[in-house]
Amino acid sequence: MKQCVKGLALGLLAIALTGCAAFNYTQPDSPEPKSSVDPLTPTPKVALVLGSGGPRGYAHIGVMKVLEEAGLEIDLVVGSSVGALIGAFWAYGYTADQLDQIAQSGGPLTLFDLSLFADRGWIHGQRLQDYVNDKLSNAVIEQLPRPLIVAATRRADKQAVFFDRGNVGVAVRASSAVPGIISPVGIQGVEYEDADESLPVAVRAAREAGAQFVIAIDVSARPGAAPPGTSAKMLERDATRRSRIDPETQTADFLIHPDMDYAASPLASYFRQAQLAGELTARQSLPALMDKIRSVQSTARLAAGRQAGE
Repeated sequence: MKQCVKGLALGLLAIALTGCAAFNYTQPDSPEPKSSVDPLTPTPKVALVLGSGGPRGYAHIGVMKVLEEAGLEIDLVVGSSVGALIGAFWAYGYTADQLDQIAQSGGPLTLFDLSLFADRGWIHGQRLQDYVNDKLSNAVIEQLPRPLIVAATRRADKQAVFFDRGNVGVAVRASSAVPGIISPVGIQGVEYEDADESLPVAVRAAREAGAQFVIAIDVSARPGAAPPGTSAKMLERDATRRSRIDPETQTADFLIHPDMDYAASPLASYFRQAQLAGELTARQSLPALMDKIRSVQSTARLAAGRQAGE
């Protein structure tokens, strides 16, 4: 979820926390999130994978609005970083319009609690965790009406880990812990950080869960979008992110990549701009998306019929 400049992180999924522990471990009475690679039961048919991107992630809300209007049934939500935050709210039952209202009032992207341990991140993160758990009535991941998988990065080896059970707020906080900005999160003695460091768009999590059709939403800047004068360091960072994103989105059944300006902002006006970009791209993509889903489902039904007749 590392975006253009450090100041941009202020707009990254809300994460402020006031705490003074050097290691951010969850409270003993709070079920810790757990990872699993076992396919979900029943097997999900259509999965929506929401990518990382800080304030750019509000484009996800625009896409969700179009999918809701089309009546498309989403059986599984997978989220990285801001995608995990928005995906968790959607999996709980918030509609796109309700998420829009939260976004326009600031919502979790405006929560900040400074950490006393700046070397581990100048934002602690507890307030984001508490905000999510409060808004989701302290539900655990496996109790959500719509199945949810939250991607995060294991800090020690930079490997992706997928949480599909346990405390939602903790999982979202871990998925959003931008290195150097938001303190890493300790779960069962292991530290986790931003999913952007491993899988900004975690298509493989949906595949491992058994999804038959995967819609990936990539809200990163498009290749070549950097304006003249962009620093070599930023261009290198973009290239690194792209090397993580492309192998994942290429394995999706359908990709929606909203076209937004290179620079992002933590202002409410930008949240609206990002949402409208997501909505516009989704509306343009919807006919092709529905045609492809119908084609895949028809093929699956024919295959099932052949197997039943054998």
